[in-house]
Amino acid sequence: MLEHDLDKAFLIASDHDYAGDVWLIPLKRLDADARAVQLGAVADMSIGDEQREFVGDPLRMMLIALEEESRLPYVIESGGVGAGVLTLQSGAASLAGWADDESAWLLRGFLIDAGSQGRGLGTMAARAAVAEARKLTARLGGEQSGVVLSVNERNPAGLAAYKKAGFVDRGQYLGGNSGPQRTMFKAFG
Repeated sequence: MLEHDLDKAFLIASDHDYAGDVWLIPLKRLDADARAVQLGAVADMSIGDEQREFVGDPLRMMLIALEEESRLPYVIESGGVGAGVLTLQSGAASLAGWADDESAWLLRGFLIDAGSQGRGLGTMAARAAVAEARKLTARLGGEQSGVVLSVNERNPAGLAAYKKAGFVDRGQYLGGNSGPQRTMFKAFG
């Protein structure tokens, strides 16, 4: 079972390439009222036309993640506004073409709201997700050595954001629903 330290509920990341901050708001650590506010912000998010074939509905992804023990859903905030979502999942790395399930956290369901794109938030949020996964590994006594994800080869914005965040391309993965994917990994450093 995943347990969380309530005193360390939020993670912030700053990036000198962007004049601002990104906060990861952990939905499972919020009380019912705060969670409802965050889910309302998620419901208002929109997916850009170029993203539709690569990601699901953000609200649906967050609701599914809240129900599954191994998934930890986060709302990405910037400037006090919901700017995206992501989920960290333990025991599922092979879903991104990784050799095993336990040696890496899976970063999935990651999207930046259409109105918040183009400001470096995806890169900052990816970096923040790796930092959060490292803290979770230490806190929970896991054996993960980093974070893995898969990104569609036809998603140049996603590929660029992950590369800029320090993820390394580990090869092609043919298990995605939308065509060939690139498996990318960032080790804890």
